[in-house]
Amino acid sequence: MIGRGPLRPKRPLILASSSPRRQAMLASLGLHFVVRVPSIDESALPGADPLAHALALARAKAAAVHDPEAVILAADTVVALGSRILGKPRDPEEALHMLELLAGAEHQVHTAVALRQESCEHAFAVSAQVRMAAFSPELLRAYAATGEGLDKAGAYAVQGIGGFLVESVRGSVSAVIGLPLAETVAALLRMGAVEPAP
Repeated sequence: MIGRGPLRPKRPLILASSSPRRQAMLASLGLHFVVRVPSIDESALPGADPLAHALALARAKAAAVHDPEAVILAADTVVALGSRILGKPRDPEEALHMLELLAGAEHQVHTAVALRQESCEHAFAVSAQVRMAAFSPELLRAYAATGEGLDKAGAYAVQGIGGFLVESVRGSVSAVIGLPLAETVAALLRMGAVEPAP
């Protein structure tokens, strides 16, 4: 993928993610990268801490892609209602159930990023608090039926149709979408993986 923006890579960049949102966000920065989707088990263990789970998955994704010449960027987003992790729904009914749990309540979104360059790894997580509006089950069912939330943790997309469900976000909106941009750019600059475009 090629975008036009304020950065250019100093080394080949690999995005270890199939997420079109992460791909679009990286491309918006002007970074050329290739996508390699790692094959790992993303199931949450019972009782897993949501933030630790996100970090473990991001690290596992980065470690599953091998290229000694490239910088590997992997990320994972976890939606949590208290200690309960809400993954990607299997079908519209499960999506509706998740949306009903979130309606009128505040939940946490944790996005972890792992950057790997040869044997050097840097991982971090950015969290945000999201408050959902208390809409009726009928409206939530209508949104679930759009299918937009089926490939998204928590069954909604703040950057899509599902934006109407969200009353407020405290913290990084880009982390809620799936890649905390400010922190990711700062980490890439510190690693010497990117530089300002001329």
